Amino acid sequence: MALALLVGHATVPAQTPAPRVQHLRIVGGLAGLNQYTRHEEPFWTRDLARLSGGHLTAEIVPFDRAGIRGQEMLRLMNLGVVPFGTALLGLAGTEVPEVSAPDLAGLSPDMASLKRVVGAFRPHLERTLKKRYGIEVLAVYAYPAQVVFCNQPFSGLAGLADRRVRVSSPTQADWVQALGGKPVLAGFADIMAQMRGGNLDCAITGTMSGNTIGLHTVTSHVHTMAVSWGLAVFGANGATWQALVPEQQALLRREVQRLERNIWAESERETGEGLACNTSAPGCKGGSLGHMTQVQTSAADEQRRREILVQTVLPRWIQRCGPPCAEVWNQTIGPAVGIDAKVSR
Repeated sequence: MALALLVGHATVPAQTPAPRVQHLRIVGGLAGLNQYTRHEEPFWTRDLARLSGGHLTAEIVPFDRAGIRGQEMLRLMNLGVVPFGTALLGLAGTEVPEVSAPDLAGLSPDMASLKRVVGAFRPHLERTLKKRYGIEVLAVYAYPAQVVFCNQPFSGLAGLADRRVRVSSPTQADWVQALGGKPVLAGFADIMAQMRGGNLDCAITGTMSGNTIGLHTVTSHVHTMAVSWGLAVFGANGATWQALVPEQQALLRREVQRLERNIWAESERETGEGLACNTSAPGCKGGSLGHMTQVQTSAADEQRRREILVQTVLPRWIQRCGPPCAEVWNQTIGPAVGIDAKVSR
């Protein structure tokens, strides 16, 4: 009997303890937009439990309905107040200018440019957030191109002079000022009220995002040039991340990377679809039809974009960020776009 028990014991493989069930709390992107409703919310509240066999579940709230200022997201993630969070780099850049580098106004006029810029800067971004804030970066998201909507006709960027333009970041404010406009910092949720109240003449926001909130009903002209893209980083508080077992970490990395790819694909598609919907052009499927006039990017606009980036936006960003940021630029984004930053000694 003893031999039988010994043999039986020897031939039964050791059982690996099943990972304990973890319930994650997520702060996501902007409420009401397709990135959140079509991708983030379903992934965390439905798909994750299925993919993990029930070992991971989650709840999510959009950051603009969570009582959190976007400017504070990185600090709150560092403290563990937000275990998993989404930080818009343009807003986070008001406290940490360095992280806004890949979404400087006028830097990436199209999706191909944006992908090159993010690819060049991402390793530095991941290292910086981990070292400075203890944040484990899991994804970088992009919203559709942020363009200029105006309630009065204009034929190009020069027409923004003297107009009050909604901006969402310091670099957008620099860009508008360089064109002679008057930047007005306003949250996404305040755009329509500000426009209806007469406080704004124009607004910079996403092509489809603007359509979603009805901006096409209170504006008449929309420019096709991407001013910026609303890049966001999604990551985890370091202690929260380390509390997960390796299998859970691996699953989250794999599936969140897939979520990131889906969000980027939708961003690219919605950039064109948003313009189509706002102007009632063919190709509008998921938005509301507007009757706006589309202002095409001219050669003069493209020349002005690059001039403002080189002469105003980049130098002011370095001024806020400090001399070391010029060196970071020259090691990462600069070679990707062919623009060197002056390094102060």
